[in-house]
Amino acid sequence: MESNVNGRRQYIAVTILFLVNLLNYVDRYTVAGVLISVQDYYNIGGTMAGLIQTVFLISFMLFSPICGYLGDRFNRKVIILVGMIVWLAAVVASTFVPADKFWMFLLFRGLVGIGEASYSTVAPSMISDMFTDIIRSRVFMIFYFAIPVGSGLGFIVGANVASWTNSWQWGVRVSGIIGVIVFILHIFFVYEPERGDGEKALGAQVTAKQSTYWEDLKALVSIPTYISCMWGYTALVFASGTLIWWEPAIIEHLTAWKHNLTQTDDLSKSEKQKIGFFFGLITLASGLIGVTIGSLLSTAIRQGSWCFKRIKTERAPPLVSGGGALIAAPLLLIVLLFGDKSMALLWILMFMIITALCFNWGLNIDMLMTVIVPCRRNTAFSYMMLISHLFGDASGPYLIGMVSDMIRNGNDDPESQYYSLIKACFVAVGLLLVSAALYFICSLVLIRDQAKFREEMGMTDTPLANSGSTESLDKTGFEKVPIKSVKEATV
Repeated sequence: MESNVNGRRQYIAVTILFLVNLLNYVDRYTVAGVLISVQDYYNIGGTMAGLIQTVFLISFMLFSPICGYLGDRFNRKVIILVGMIVWLAAVVASTFVPADKFWMFLLFRGLVGIGEASYSTVAPSMISDMFTDIIRSRVFMIFYFAIPVGSGLGFIVGANVASWTNSWQWGVRVSGIIGVIVFILHIFFVYEPERGDGEKALGAQVTAKQSTYWEDLKALVSIPTYISCMWGYTALVFASGTLIWWEPAIIEHLTAWKHNLTQTDDLSKSEKQKIGFFFGLITLASGLIGVTIGSLLSTAIRQGSWCFKRIKTERAPPLVSGGGALIAAPLLLIVLLFGDKSMALLWILMFMIITALCFNWGLNIDMLMTVIVPCRRNTAFSYMMLISHLFGDASGPYLIGMVSDMIRNGNDDPESQYYSLIKACFVAVGLLLVSAALYFICSLVLIRDQAKFREEMGMTDTPLANSGSTESLDKTGFEKVPIKSVKEATV
């Protein structure tokens, strides 16, 4: 009989889950890839353009806690399937909205958020029940490749399909059409794993007892690792989400200004297509590299391999995540100050920034698996998504667009459009520094929270998940000693 974890069935299921995640991000950023065309079609400014992403994420946020509650208590596969039906229908419907009904376009983009809420909230917990130990870390790394790859493909697909068909609607519509195929694959190849299978394989004593929702929330807010990680991620999402949403438009305004055009809309279709293609390609490549570097670097530090034998520590995930934000902050400042001096410099620095920002993809969830019990994971992820989007990329694009409109004060020439967006984006630099500080704080409390988790799961005499060793770490997180009790690990 095939194992309940780390087997062929699990790899097939997670492949389909990866494809759903990929399409979610493709769809999200096809709109960004044709944003100038959407603004022209509906005759809207920067504030309303930023509102497109904000409305989508507001819906996502509102339904995340609901899906988290349901995900901890009911069949997660069914929850995802229902969400996908809403998502696919809304994506296609949004592309048939006439030019005088922008409010209806916003409504459908909001409904798209329901589908992503159902998926993003419960899929990580399903994966945690399918895999264990170092394999789970690697699977999460691959799973979260969907974020940069999907975002990059979204720009490329949106810009190029819109150019080929002479219609931005087809640039958005294509993800919904492909989604039908993935929906069918999900029905036949994804299964509902038993909660806690990953921990059971490590000797945990997982019970079927279900706590109340209020008890779940009280337990979560008492985990310092969860709180600091959530807010560190939120600050980073504000910066990265805002940057990825507005940067193609910023580059289009800069290109139009350098070409001495009076309006950015006067850029040729081939020029817009080239910008969308290059930005998408950079997002895709830097994302793949960033996720890989972050995950491999974290694993190497935790296992004490490569050149990290003297600093082996389970604190690696938050340290690597904070390090990525700390690297990205000064690079982004250089882009904002000197990006108009050299287009080549701008592209190179954008590649480096996105690479550093992607260090944390996969590390957040993998780390939280070691401090949150299985019966509360969907609720934990739902509130992490709610907070990170509410104060991150839901409010970010809208606020940046609004501030940009205030700065340019009605001036629509490309130079004014460019500089107003650049000045509005300076806040992202400060938030990246805040993110780094919060991740470093997270690293200070991680070991203690892991010890509490292992005691609650009855695993205090077994190795830490993903450590690759038969021993754990003491209170410093750097010296290898067997953990005999939570008291010894938390003093």
